[in-house]
Amino acid sequence: MHDPDAFDMVYDPVRQRHVAATPEEEVRQRLLSWLMSEWRIPAGLIAVEKAIAVHGAQRRPDIVVHDRKGKPWMVIECKAPGVKLTQSAADQVAVYNRSLRAPFLLMSNGHVHLGFELDHVTGRLVALSELPAYPSNQ
Repeated sequence: MHDPDAFDMVYDPVRQRHVAATPEEEVRQRLLSWLMSEWRIPAGLIAVEKAIAVHGAQRRPDIVVHDRKGKPWMVIECKAPGVKLTQSAADQVAVYNRSLRAPFLLMSNGHVHLGFELDHVTGRLVALSELPAYPSNQ
């Protein structure tokens, strides 16, 4: 007997398992593919929906990219294609980054990509006109 839900799954190469192919997940998978193919970031340096502690609560950032030393380098928040990237989404990724302290943040709905750099002096996010290069020698 055929399982109708089998057609609603997508394979995640980072988590190494099939996950539900929601609109947000499809954005996440396109970003993961881009990170691994264009930036050549090894899957082992990418965490997907891995639990972190934020103010005593468990949170799950969509994607955390680590540098070659294993330190968080970029936190990525994915939204479904029809979802606008609002201040609420920026606040969400910033909350995740309070404990991760990554220098870069990215929000994407698959159509619009907004990048930010954390100013470690002021603690404020500064909008980027283009994404930074992944550090190849760290």
